[in-house]
Amino acid sequence: MDYSIKQNDVVAKAFKNAPNNNQMLSPKIQRDITECFAKEVLGHVMKEIGNGVFSLLVDECRDVSDKEQMAVVLRYLDKCGLVQEKFVGVVHVEETTSSYLKSCIDLLFSQLGLNLEQVRGQGYDGASNMSGEFNGLQAKIMNENKSAYYVHCFAHKLNLVVVAIAKKIFEVGDFFDMVSVLLNVVGASCKRKDQLREHHQEEVRKAIGCGEIATGTGLNQELSLQRPGDTRWNSHYKTLLGLSKMFSSVVKVLEYVEKDGTDTGKRRQARGLLKYFQTFDSAFFLHMMMMILALTNGLSKTLQRKDKDIVNAISDVESTKRELEKLRTNEGWDSLMRKVYCFCEKHDIPVLDMEDAYVNPKKPRQKTGINNEHYYCVDCFFAVLDLLGEEFNDRFNEVNSELLLCMSALSPSDLFSRFDKAKLLKLAKHYPDDFNHQDMVTLEHELGLYIDNILHDTRFSSLDKIGDLAKLMVDTRKHLSYPLVYRLLKLALTLPVATATDVFLFSPATATVEVQPFPVAVGVALIQHDILLWLYSKK
Repeated sequence: MDYSIKQNDVVAKAFKNAPNNNQMLSPKIQRDITECFAKEVLGHVMKEIGNGVFSLLVDECRDVSDKEQMAVVLRYLDKCGLVQEKFVGVVHVEETTSSYLKSCIDLLFSQLGLNLEQVRGQGYDGASNMSGEFNGLQAKIMNENKSAYYVHCFAHKLNLVVVAIAKKIFEVGDFFDMVSVLLNVVGASCKRKDQLREHHQEEVRKAIGCGEIATGTGLNQELSLQRPGDTRWNSHYKTLLGLSKMFSSVVKVLEYVEKDGTDTGKRRQARGLLKYFQTFDSAFFLHMMMMILALTNGLSKTLQRKDKDIVNAISDVESTKRELEKLRTNEGWDSLMRKVYCFCEKHDIPVLDMEDAYVNPKKPRQKTGINNEHYYCVDCFFAVLDLLGEEFNDRFNEVNSELLLCMSALSPSDLFSRFDKAKLLKLAKHYPDDFNHQDMVTLEHELGLYIDNILHDTRFSSLDKIGDLAKLMVDTRKHLSYPLVYRLLKLALTLPVATATDVFLFSPATATVEVQPFPVAVGVALIQHDILLWLYSKK
């Protein structure tokens, strides 16, 4: 309302002369204004899409009022060659069956003036009602549109890869269970959190005084033990990182709880935690999982970028797999053990001799026939890495699919070294609604002219991503000279890598507010995401 007054003299005059009970601030009028904003922004988004193609990203979740809500996001390429992901609606769903979700999407599309034939990709998580091959939402949409290819959310699959470690390697699962108990005990009250913070600040002051750590802008920031989320297992990395840096302070808080705590149950838990976390096993698994999660954490953040294209996402997954394989060498093992020994020495944790015979704590009298190094290196470290490699290959099997292999021929990296005319022609055949017989004949000749032209244009020599290629083609107006090649680029960039945009709509920050049915909730969310940009463009 303040913005409208500043921008419009008529409105400002009306408000100046209006009585106190006519300030346009009633919930009904405010809701009406919000819906008007929503229609304007949605109209702008629909105008951008026009008759073009887009991908459909959907996620459904229960809100704080126990109503099932479905968030809908569209992914497309704008006129500047940039990937856009726009939130277009939250729909209340009475059922979560694939048939009901499909009918809700049909209704939303009819309200927005969209056509299911424009869909060229689908992005969901792995729930059977969404991704089911025969009766899931993706199957029902593909029955009507064969070019609406489904991509299982890469970020969600990576999450499943990390979860598999804790489920299949019992020692790792036990470690994370103890970390969970630790967070409950140490973070049970504000008093203990304050104690943890004060102890850590004192440790930092001592370290600075001894010259052990450097000082400067951005260094030695205040830390806390972040509680990880089960749906985003890579969030455990921050928890483990905080635990390793605040370990001495955590021990002091546990000692205080054990000695002076008022809750007998918490005192027993503190005693057990002190016993566990002051062992070599806890130090080993702490640093082993930090080393592994550091790699997957970076990949997780990369995969959730909305401008990430499918070709480079596959490349990033492959790079992470190669980095994990490098850990399965003597150099990787030696690096891990140096960190473990240094940590144990710093915190007075007894160190095991790797040449001594390994003793199974469950059967201490039974000879195992192996030494400590064999157990921790082969049975633990290498076993986790082997499981990770196996899970990566199983979860990310799209790398082997024909569609995505053909898309890799569009990559501009290494001076378009992956360019393959045969693969790109095969890619075009996957989209019969976008390339008819005449287009296929023209595309074959256009590809030859296109690759010759850009290889002799120095502006294209340093590109790495197909997203950058699309933008540069628009900037240099080559998308007009090679429209069919640009159409292939649009189709490749339209395929979603992750459903991060619509998952964000149900993050803890927004889930505390009851989401109302379309279009009121659409107005609220759109104002949060797009309204300022739109208003400034209008201004």
